Amino acid sequence: MTWSSFRGQERLTVPAKSAHDILKSLNERAGMDMLVDVTAVDFLEYEGAKDRFEVVYCLLDTESNERLIVSVFLNEPDLELPSVYEIWRAADWLEREVFDMFGIRFPGHPNMKRLLLPEEFVSFPLRKDYPMKGRGERHNFPVITRAQS
Repeated sequence: MTWSSFRGQERLTVPAKSAHDILKSLNERAGMDMLVDVTAVDFLEYEGAKDRFEVVYCLLDTESNERLIVSVFLNEPDLELPSVYEIWRAADWLEREVFDMFGIRFPGHPNMKRLLLPEEFVSFPLRKDYPMKGRGERHNFPVITRAQS
C-alpha cells in the first residue's frame, strides 16, 4: 500500500487482494461516504508500465469535502475485484460500465451484465488492443426497423 499526494490530490494504491477491505474501512472509519466514480485505465504498451490495468475509485467525504483516489492494479488473467456495491450503491452502474468497456469483473455485484453494449457484443472496446474500426461485431446484432423502435 502506498500513499502519495500531488497538487492537493491524495492517492492511495492498494493491492487487489485487500482492496475491498480497505475500501470498506475508508467508508466506515475515514468518512468516505460517497463513491463518485469507478473507472479503469489500460496501460498496454505504455513505457515503464508494470501492470496492464488500473481500476480507479474516486471517493468523497461529504462533510469535509475531502477527496481520495484509490488505485488497484490488475493483470490478466485475474481481472476481478470484489464488488463494492454493498458499501456504496452507486457502484451498481459504475462497475457494470467498467466490465462493459474493459472486461474487469466484480464478483458479488447483484446484476453484472453489460450496461452500454448489447449482450451479443463479445469484446471490450476501451482496451488498447481493440481496433479503432472494431472487429465486425455488428453483423451479430439484430436488425431493428424504424417501425419496431
